[in-house]
Order: sequence, then C-alpha cells, then structure tokens
Amino acid sequence: MTNVSRSEQLLFLTDEQLRQGIELMFFAYRGFTADPDRILEKYGYGRAHHRAVHFINRDPGLTVNELLAILGVTKQSLNRVLRQLVDDGLVESRVGASDRRQRNLYLTVAGNALERELSAAQRVRMKQAFSDAGPEAVVGFRKVLEQMISPELRGQVLGPMESVRQ
Repeated sequence: MTNVSRSEQLLFLTDEQLRQGIELMFFAYRGFTADPDRILEKYGYGRAHHRAVHFINRDPGLTVNELLAILGVTKQSLNRVLRQLVDDGLVESRVGASDRRQRNLYLTVAGNALERELSAAQRVRMKQAFSDAGPEAVVGFRKVLEQMISPELRGQVLGPMESVRQ
C-alpha cells in the first residue's frame, strides 16, 4: 500500500464525509449566530442589521453602494435595514464630501456599543473554538473558508484582511 499524506486523503472525501461537513457547517453557523441573535432580538433586529453594523464598523464612511456590493442584497432590503438603524440612532448617514449624491455611513456611539456587544459574543465563541482546536486547525480552517468564497469575490474579501494581518 502506498503512503498517502493526510492532505491527499482529504482530496478523496466520500459523499458521507461531505454531507457531515455540510451539517457541521450548518450547526457551527447556528451556534456562531445564536448569541448575537439573542442580543438583536432585544432591539427587534435581525441578522441583516448585524451584517450592516459589522461592515459599517469595519469601514467607517463606506457608501451605501459599497455596502450593497459587500452584502449582495437588494437596495430595497438594505434601505429598510438602514432606515431602521438611522431612525434608532445607531447609524449616521452623511452627504459625501466629494460627491453630494453619495451617502457615507458611520456608526454612532450607540451603534459602536451594539457592534462591540455583538462581536464580543462571537469572539468569545471563536476564540474558545480556535484554542481548543489548536494552531494548525486554525490555519486549515482559514484556508477552507477562503476557498469557499466565490473566486470572483475572493480578492475583494481577502485584500482588506491581508492589509490588516500585516
């Protein structure tokens, strides 16, 4: 019998192993979103609100169109979410400095507090999982997630992350 490396073995996953991976991803996502979902429920918000707050926090001043491109949602659904966040005093929409037709988005003090609360819950879960799994698993997990991103989006998603990691 030939000596097959672990990475070569992974190239020959059975349908059952892939099904189990899909199920694990489902339950991991459910766990990952459970804590923020409970926090969001107190405000009458959903995951769309969480995603908007997350990306506005990551890139203060991004435009509505940039946020639309990141989230891949319709303008109508994003407008509903943004309107609620603005009305509730969590997001501020400012006229663009160079193009007055643009709307730049910023979290308010209250929006920053909500974002910190939501991300803290997820960081605790992720930090524990990474700690329990070990450094090699962390690197492997990141590689798997990167490869699951659509190739046409990969550079757009990973580019900003690379500049932060440096």
